[in-house]
Amino acid sequence: MRRNSIIVVAFIFLIGCKSLNNTQKGTGVGVAGGAAVGAGIGKLTGKNSAIGALIGAAVGGSAGYLIGRHMDKQAEELKQAIPDATVERVGEGINLTFNSGLLFKINSAELSEDARKELTKVGAILSKYDDTQILLEGHTDDTGSDDLNMNLSKRRAKSVSSYLESQNLPSSRLKTKWYGESQPKYPNDSEANREKNRRVELAIYANNDMKKQAEKGDLK
Repeated sequence: MRRNSIIVVAFIFLIGCKSLNNTQKGTGVGVAGGAAVGAGIGKLTGKNSAIGALIGAAVGGSAGYLIGRHMDKQAEELKQAIPDATVERVGEGINLTFNSGLLFKINSAELSEDARKELTKVGAILSKYDDTQILLEGHTDDTGSDDLNMNLSKRRAKSVSSYLESQNLPSSRLKTKWYGESQPKYPNDSEANREKNRRVELAIYANNDMKKQAEKGDLK
């Protein structure tokens, strides 16, 4: 039964964009299993742990519908504020990947001036929607050893987390993970692709307060 649920969720996720709106997809995923299928979805979506985390955080049902609708608003604001970024609604959450402003130089975790400007915009929106948690995931290209890249990806995630804290986001809302070179978004076959892999991704999902409000039907 659990295996069937994972298959159903994967099917919804992979083709749902053609037949369901974002809120409906979030509701369907939650009903099919929520946290129980998060790991399976992560594997089925190409090792993208951010997407797996978002699917796993889904609660589903009418509460999931309200959370999804609430997240639609936040996603639209992020798209408008940061047009040079990929903002995807996944399940009942948001996956945010910067296309240029939050990329790093080789062997560096230092934020560029452009990155700071974009993170300032992100911080303002995240502060407005204070009923969410933010997962920050650090990544690298394949330059250097595995140990070096794992440590570097940690420094990148922590660098972004520290900057968001400086924008008055409480540390309790921020969680960091790092994966070194193990989760490239692009093949490491050119400098242009390696640059895109030197990144931090954000996964934004409902906190317990939002879930409780949604379960009571009070989430607007």
